[in-house]
Amino acid sequence: MSTIHDQNYIDKILQGETNAFAVLVDRYKDMIFTLALKMVKNREEAEEVAQDTFIKIYSSLTKFKGESKFSTWIYKIAYNTCLDRLKKNKKDDLNISIDDFSSHLIKTMDNALSALEEKERKQTIQKCLNLLPSDENFLLTLFYFDDQNLEEIGKIMNISANNAKVKLFRSRQKLAVILRQQLEPEIIECYEIGKIPKQKQNEECR
Repeated sequence: MSTIHDQNYIDKILQGETNAFAVLVDRYKDMIFTLALKMVKNREEAEEVAQDTFIKIYSSLTKFKGESKFSTWIYKIAYNTCLDRLKKNKKDDLNISIDDFSSHLIKTMDNALSALEEKERKQTIQKCLNLLPSDENFLLTLFYFDDQNLEEIGKIMNISANNAKVKLFRSRQKLAVILRQQLEPEIIECYEIGKIPKQKQNEECR
């Protein structure tokens, strides 16, 4: 990827060099499509959402004031475009109950996941994320895979950073419940906190 800052291309576009927009599209198309797919959960619709998002980005460039990162700004446009599409489709998401959630479950899941190979871990998380409601899937993707902080996530989802923190915690709870169902029972049992002494746990989990 070119190290030239996004703002340079934005300035060129606003000055009439419309071809410069192709650089921004190429730079962010994969990111936008991936997030759209998380939300709408349909490849064709995700492609349409991505196209709509870039149309909106292009027509709204004059509104970008640089008060946040350009990626945060376009994430927000993508998120709102996805919400509009979901409202039209009115698709129901799987309802994940966290009534039986225990306080150590997230830590247990983190420990179990760390035992997996990097590729396997990503595939497992991705599979489980797809079982979450669209907005929670989106939020966790921003946090885990795109390294967005709580303030940026809040801007994207039009909520406060504190609200984003609460939503993130509840989403992680749901993800942990799903992960527990998906991972092999022996892996979970091995990393259940409090069941076996830590030293013995480390020995048995090797």
